[in-house]
Amino acid sequence: MLRKLFGKKDQDTPTEEIVVSPLNGRIIPLEEVPDPVFSEKMMGDGIAVVPEDGELMSPVDGEVLQVFPTKHAVGIKTKSGLEILIHIGLETVMMKGEGFTSLVKEGDRVRTGQPLISFNVDLVKEKAKSTVTPIIITNGEKAGSVEKLSPDQAQAGTTQIMRITDIK
Repeated sequence: MLRKLFGKKDQDTPTEEIVVSPLNGRIIPLEEVPDPVFSEKMMGDGIAVVPEDGELMSPVDGEVLQVFPTKHAVGIKTKSGLEILIHIGLETVMMKGEGFTSLVKEGDRVRTGQPLISFNVDLVKEKAKSTVTPIIITNGEKAGSVEKLSPDQAQAGTTQIMRITDIK
């Protein structure tokens, strides 16, 4: 109680988060995403995955803030307060939900590796600009340091792709 009174961070709130890959696939730097909204970090810093299949898993423990009506993107808030957006493919909003199935809803608590959205990766290849999937920290002002671990290949739910430290 005294910590809260004097403006100190609650001991139960983590000051570090590990983000794992939400997809099986190849990791690429955000700067290589063929869309300036992501590559120029207009929405925030992060990393991207070129998916091998259509099963999107939670990259962190947290609460689902939003599942977009077209089911192509999901936002999650961690216990430390970081907000992470996962956007499946580029220009997938134009698909109007075709080929996407949400397995969670707003307010759901999720665990790292839990399935969030299933999607038809072949349909995304056919109908969208790209399958590249950015993972963005949308409230980066809370993150003191974002270390991109950048393995070449990632396994969904287990391969660490980012370490965020000094979370405010």
